[in-house]
Amino acid sequence: MKLLDFSSNMFVVAFFLYCAAFILFAVAVMGRRWSNRDSEAHMKKWGGIAFLGSSLGLIFHLIFFVTRWIGGEHIPVSNMYEFMSFLSMMVMVAFTVVYLIYRKTLLGLFAVPITIIIMAYAAVFPQEVQPLIPSLQSYWLKIHVTLAAAGESFFAIGFAAGFMYLIRTVDFKSKEKKAKKQQRWVEVIFFSIILVISFIATVFIFRSGGYESVFTQTKVTGQVGAQTTITEKVSYKLPPIVGPYHSKIESYEPFLGMSKPLFNAPSWMNGVNAGRKFNTIIWSVLTGLILYGILRLIVRKPLGRAASPLMDGIDADDLDEISYRAIAIGFPIFTLGALIFAMIWAQIAWGIFWSWDPKEVWALICWLFYSAYLHLRLSRGWQGSNSAWLAVIGFLVVMFTLVGVNLVIAGLHSYAGVE
Repeated sequence: MKLLDFSSNMFVVAFFLYCAAFILFAVAVMGRRWSNRDSEAHMKKWGGIAFLGSSLGLIFHLIFFVTRWIGGEHIPVSNMYEFMSFLSMMVMVAFTVVYLIYRKTLLGLFAVPITIIIMAYAAVFPQEVQPLIPSLQSYWLKIHVTLAAAGESFFAIGFAAGFMYLIRTVDFKSKEKKAKKQQRWVEVIFFSIILVISFIATVFIFRSGGYESVFTQTKVTGQVGAQTTITEKVSYKLPPIVGPYHSKIESYEPFLGMSKPLFNAPSWMNGVNAGRKFNTIIWSVLTGLILYGILRLIVRKPLGRAASPLMDGIDADDLDEISYRAIAIGFPIFTLGALIFAMIWAQIAWGIFWSWDPKEVWALICWLFYSAYLHLRLSRGWQGSNSAWLAVIGFLVVMFTLVGVNLVIAGLHSYAGVE
């Protein structure tokens, strides 16, 4: 237990070191405006310090991973907390590799926050070491999951560079129809990121306050004459705007005058966790809109236009090259881990190579998407803006595969762990 406590402390230390590194990257990028002719020297100096900070965070992150492996007696990738923690570590490994190749300080300003957000998201889930179910007790777990996460981490770097390219090249002052369409989609990407951040913040705020409401849900199964009634409890950690379908309140903690849910989940959302998940989506959208509105009031302009000056002086072609190279590195790794080795493991664990499980289907969709990206890039000359949009959309598909499929769609991969 002491080793696991030590491991958790290393996770926290790594998180704050990444936060410090992000601030230093911001100083390196934004401070160059006031450095006049020494702007390049300023960026090089502070960028180097920031990279040392992120590298130190990666060391502590690796210590967390190794000590949790030893303390838990199995590789820590078997539930959502462990997998997302590992994915965030691999994103930082991918960033380190790409940074050492291209030496682009600005990349840290966009890549490091991805790691921070994923780590914060991981912390939402139960952190106890859980025993492995039989299908996970295989060395294929190490091979399949680690390679899949490694490939996805390079996709994350491709996303960061592609998004930077769009912010650099989209004309935020133009009133033309095409330019305004691109401006709106850049803003949609910013809003999507804010939704995730607001969800994490909301969960931690109510968790720190110890909020909990409990419902009992009765479900009748079987045919007429041989029916079975099952009563299950569901605990809400966020105030229930929407209650479970066909349920009764066991305990309800009032919030902002609400003494009961505003409405119940529809019948087609039947299931003990369906209403809670719907409630989570509603809270994420509401808090996301509030946070987005606050940021818009602060900067007094669309977020894309506000971020655009950060890209002044940055070679767009370099960003395009970084995005492509990162995805080119990640694609074969993802192919091995998420498809080939996954099918071998499925045959061993379940006796079938492919079962059309939702997670398998979405992993295939990710692979087909990045296959199309590389085909269009290499055979059709899709570079620049077209390539950047694909890199951004592709990573959004990856994140839905990791988050949406695991938490919303039931399937063989539902063991990933939901509180």
